[in-house]
Amino acid sequence: MASSEEEHSLVVKTVETALTPLRAALSKPAQRAYLGTFLFAATSLILLGVATVAYSLFYLNFVPQVGLERVIHLQFGNGHPHGIVSLGTALASLQSYDITVNLHLPRTPSNLAAGNFMLELSLLSLPSNTLVTIDTSSDVLARSLRPAILTYASPIVDTASKVSQLPWYLLGWRKESETLEVSMMEGVAFPKGWRNVPGSLRLEIQSHEQMQIYHATVKFVARFSGLRWIMYNHRILSFLAFTTTFWFVSMTSTFIAWLVLSTYFSSSSTEQKPIKHDEDTTDSQAKGTIKTEEEEEDDPFDAFSTEDLSDTQRTFPTLGRQMPLRFPGRAIEGIKREESQEEEIERTSGIQPLIGEADDEDEYLERRDGRTDSGLGTSLEEGISRREGVQRRRSRLFGGGER
Repeated sequence: MASSEEEHSLVVKTVETALTPLRAALSKPAQRAYLGTFLFAATSLILLGVATVAYSLFYLNFVPQVGLERVIHLQFGNGHPHGIVSLGTALASLQSYDITVNLHLPRTPSNLAAGNFMLELSLLSLPSNTLVTIDTSSDVLARSLRPAILTYASPIVDTASKVSQLPWYLLGWRKESETLEVSMMEGVAFPKGWRNVPGSLRLEIQSHEQMQIYHATVKFVARFSGLRWIMYNHRILSFLAFTTTFWFVSMTSTFIAWLVLSTYFSSSSTEQKPIKHDEDTTDSQAKGTIKTEEEEEDDPFDAFSTEDLSDTQRTFPTLGRQMPLRFPGRAIEGIKREESQEEEIERTSGIQPLIGEADDEDEYLERRDGRTDSGLGTSLEEGISRREGVQRRRSRLFGGGER
């Protein structure tokens, strides 16, 4: 029997020891720690995503497109060849650009005979999708004129070059053409404001000879400086630095906001607690009073109450030579209270109490017993006789009730 109890206690101790880490892991402080860690991790991840998106949007809006190229469709017939093309919203204000024009020209006799020719480039404020020539000076933000010419080659050198490269010409891998790259503007920047950024451009080729052109293109190359240069040339480092900074600022702002809100709500709850405490105290006092009255109604006997004691005087014996214990009875206490009330009434109002009947009854009993009042005495004797008469009246009253 003892061995089984020892085995049982050993099993209980083993189970308790095994469950101790689990209870510690599932305790309320641990749960609060888990919840706080989860909220912190979730907030950190969300704010990290927000920081990544914010940096991406900032990069796209702050760093413009590094290169912009448009094909210009030239128009022939009336005057010099010209063309208008829209630039859209790719250009940025306060950013320097290098603008070049590329012309792909065949080496025809007329083009070689043209010699030097002029290229006129005009940057317009409003986008133009039509083929209308714009001559209004208010619409032109910038204008540039630059010369161009095909590369010269003597007839002997030109013939020898073509003979040496004849197989490539026959296979179509080489063509008798040349591409000219003409720099039109260098480091041009536009003031702040969408009206100051060009929305279209116009290119015109001016020559005294009729020229043949395969196609023409214009290219804008951004010349970055300062923060834009760092963000463009060191993209990974810029991403890590700016994203970390944005995330740190977001976390700090969130922590400050949480601290302010928690302080505000805790102060509000603290102000409301005393009112609730007073209400609860009042309710508990009322309930306690009701409960006490109900208990008094339900309890028919109270050992410390004088209402259940006898009205008669009693004497209880004691041990040794001690004085016997005397109980005067509840009636005498009532008489004393009545006498004190009567004296109070006499003192305050001056009205004599109605005790004539008791005096008449006492006189009648004295005459019947053969006792007469000599008329001599003190107020003390009168008070004692009066109290004795009241006692006799009450004893008769209660004695008659018992009978």
